[in-house]
Amino acid sequence: MPRLRLIASVAVLVLAGCGAGSGDESSRQVVASFYPLEYAAQQVGGTGVDVTNLTPPGAEPHDIELTARDVARIQEADVVLYLDSEFQPAVEDAVGGARGTAIDLLEGVQLRRTSGEEAHADPHVWLDPARYAGAVRKIGRALEAEKRAETMNARLHRLDRDFREGLAKCERREIVTSHAAFGYLAARYGLRQVPIAGVSPEAEPTPRALESAVRRVRESGATTVFFETLVSPRVAETVARETGARTAVLDPIEGLTKDQAADGDDYFTIMRRNLAALRSALGCR
Repeated sequence: MPRLRLIASVAVLVLAGCGAGSGDESSRQVVASFYPLEYAAQQVGGTGVDVTNLTPPGAEPHDIELTARDVARIQEADVVLYLDSEFQPAVEDAVGGARGTAIDLLEGVQLRRTSGEEAHADPHVWLDPARYAGAVRKIGRALEAEKRAETMNARLHRLDRDFREGLAKCERREIVTSHAAFGYLAARYGLRQVPIAGVSPEAEPTPRALESAVRRVRESGATTVFFETLVSPRVAETVARETGARTAVLDPIEGLTKDQAADGDDYFTIMRRNLAALRSALGCR
């Protein structure tokens, strides 16, 4: 009998250990609306969080449509991270039903306004490492993980320093982009963004906008027109063809491609590739 009781006790302990290790019961459930928020939550929350990204790899986040399961995840999550700037209207509509804490990471942030025929608030704050650090601090407070947030922010400060040094001495200062995602980055490092289209990468530029972009590329002497990873490069290729410029990738990091996800890329590796692309295009030394 003692031997049987011992075996039974061991079995109970093993089963209990398996349940505790699953993380389903103890982890805080976090829903992030797109990749930069998912990445920050994972880095800051560590093993104490289970993070769901509403925008899957390879998808463009501006116009995602939520499934019933997505809405249920938002409603049941402990923490929902999103941007309230018409960046993802479907998410903004759904967070009203969240039972947990819904955090608009742009609340209290002074946003840039895009110029042109249709001015909009620019939500792409994560492309400025210093501004992204502010969002990381908010996530750290929400997840009660301020120390881990400061660890990530130390990496962001180093990245900011590398951008400052890497873009300090360049032959050119204008960056021609397929859409107006890089205003914060340009402002931080003394560059001038020349966007072909507006804030939404899928918005077709008007003929006037195309003509203006071609003219400004010629006037600035820009040698490169940047396009993105998640949308068609067709418009950028058109402007490059008209001006004799080449094309290259400047990634707004709105999401990972499937190849990037498979290769283990993250915010920091992609930002450093962006820095290399900018240095090449602008003739930096």
